[in-house]
Amino acid sequence: MHAAGPNNPLHGITLQMMVTQLVEHYGWEMLGRMIPINCFNWQPSIKSSLVFLRRTPWARDKVEALYLDSLPDMQAGTQEQDSAEGAVKLAAPSRDGSRGQD
Repeated sequence: MHAAGPNNPLHGITLQMMVTQLVEHYGWEMLGRMIPINCFNWQPSIKSSLVFLRRTPWARDKVEALYLDSLPDMQAGTQEQDSAEGAVKLAAPSRDGSRGQD
């Protein structure tokens, strides 16, 4: 197991959060290629994956390692998405239909 505490990058991150974020980032097909286990390749679901990963320490270790390796990419993707949404909000018209330009 990993050391507990705020200096651990996995502190406060549940297995469900890890699997969900990895699936959102890579999709089931790519995740199954990266970590070739049946719960990612055959009728994948978050629930079945969690059951398997909680009972299989070596598989959980692989998921945790992939999550840590992918964290910078996932955070960069989130920041890009947030900045794109902010740009859309800035260009949205006001209630009277104008864009604030006279």
